[in-house]
Amino acid sequence: MTTFREVGLEEDILNAILDLGFESPTPIQEKAIPQIIENEADVLALASTGTGKTAAFGLPLAQKIDVHNNTIQAIILSPTRELCRQIAQDIENYTKYRKGFKSVSVYGGANIVNQIRDLKRGTHVVIGTPGRVVDLIKRGNLKLENINTLVLDEADEMLNMGFKDDLDFILGNTPAQRQTLLFSATMPKEVRFIAKNYMNNPVEIATARANQSAENIDHFYYLVNASTRFEALRRIADVNPDIYGIVFCRTRRETQQVADKLIKGGYNADALHGDLSQAQRDHVMGRFRSSLLQILVATDVAARGLDVNNITHVINYNLPDELESYIHRSGRTARAGKKGESIALVSNRESSKIRQLERKIGKDFTKKDIPSGKEICGKQLLKLVEDLKKVEVDKSEFDQYLPAITAELEGFSREELIERFFSTEFNRFLDYYKDSGDLNISANDRGDSRRRKDDRGERGNRRERDRDRGRSSDRSDRPARSDRSRSKRGGSMNFERFFINMGQKDSLNAQRLMGFINEQPSLEGVGIGRIEVLKTFSFVEVDNGYTDEVLKSMNGKEFRGRTCNIEVAGNKENPSRGKSKDKKKRSSARRY
Repeated sequence: MTTFREVGLEEDILNAILDLGFESPTPIQEKAIPQIIENEADVLALASTGTGKTAAFGLPLAQKIDVHNNTIQAIILSPTRELCRQIAQDIENYTKYRKGFKSVSVYGGANIVNQIRDLKRGTHVVIGTPGRVVDLIKRGNLKLENINTLVLDEADEMLNMGFKDDLDFILGNTPAQRQTLLFSATMPKEVRFIAKNYMNNPVEIATARANQSAENIDHFYYLVNASTRFEALRRIADVNPDIYGIVFCRTRRETQQVADKLIKGGYNADALHGDLSQAQRDHVMGRFRSSLLQILVATDVAARGLDVNNITHVINYNLPDELESYIHRSGRTARAGKKGESIALVSNRESSKIRQLERKIGKDFTKKDIPSGKEICGKQLLKLVEDLKKVEVDKSEFDQYLPAITAELEGFSREELIERFFSTEFNRFLDYYKDSGDLNISANDRGDSRRRKDDRGERGNRRERDRDRGRSSDRSDRPARSDRSRSKRGGSMNFERFFINMGQKDSLNAQRLMGFINEQPSLEGVGIGRIEVLKTFSFVEVDNGYTDEVLKSMNGKEFRGRTCNIEVAGNKENPSRGKSKDKKKRSSARRY
């Protein structure tokens, strides 16, 4: 077995690894670490989520930094602030014995003034999200002309989240002579494009073929009706008494609803999504990492950066719209060499996606029946017996009560005592599943009228799914994607149209405008419709439920040195604001 010493790491890094409990490098670490340490060549690394990619670039980077040179020598880019914070924490752990090593993390949703102050104090490594890095470069507070290493972590996710323009800008502001390390779980054509255009004959390292799922993950699916989807989830959780898992939902609203139902049902669960403040998210993630929560219900982006080794199950309450995301979801389990299960709840009309996923990940899915109430009760009863056998009894404390207990229970047979004890602990399951029905459906079952109604409702929520995918508050540092077809379907009744006093001459475009909106903490969860950017001013449609928040949060805020003035377009106080008098000028506006 290869050791970390054998891959070329020095004593101070090895001591930090020992403190972290690392025993031996994972395959991607074994291949990448010596390559990065010994050579200056670019590296294109492909490895599944959860295989130790952060350490694969973080450990050699920590060793190569010259702590006596007080300039920025490396920048690490990651798609979300949660992942950015996680990488920053890992880098800090790796360098705990490297005296003088300094790193700074920069990301949206946090106070940029504090981040600028930290940069001015001097640092060797910057860990950041693309949107905030671009902002700091343009402000003149982040200079990358002297860096020698650029790391793109989760490159596929950064491109999926619409960061291509930001990456182009950042890469264009770094020296041509640098070492670029690109790490990705999947290798779509966009990642290949970056490798071709911004990397110099990269050395390719792969521990799995593109899109392949980790070998230790077993994949299952259940056919469900929309009307019984939550009940199916509950049964799956109950038939796995030791579950320590993540339930992935498409939207923030659905995430909170599922979590609320689980909590009400007595489960140790909570929600993680973009409508929570950063402090709330940190609290929930901390409880889950500490195993104080058994089930975490989360959106895709909120769970990025959640690095927990013991997750047993990943449950797709709905399959993601982009099947690539399934690979990232399932990669939350089976970490550190452990086994894990990835489960999908699908309707008949979604079953074709299972075949697509099998081709994409190179593994077969096993269809399972939704467990019956009798099966669940049997599993839970055996779990209770196992827990009872493991109970440690402090006889010195307990013996004093034993005579009184024995006297009270005199007359009960052994069988009666067992029945009464287990009934006390077990009645919740017995009562709940006493008259439970069969939730399984056949492959050609078209579902009942209630299901069809729920499916229509699900389609009606597509706008919220698009909003979560395209402009989640978890991506608060980046511009989001506008959805023109959504605006047409939703109509103007669902949006309020705003005038903003900045336009093309202020270097504003649709992407930057949405990024500006996205950085306002109180606007987490807002949906964005049509955007028109003219020469000196712009119009933007925002979910009409957020009108007050938009006006309160954005008025007076600074954008690239200009104070923002935003108001409802065409209001009575200044009706001319809502219309452009110059039709020719208006027709030349950029529409998105």
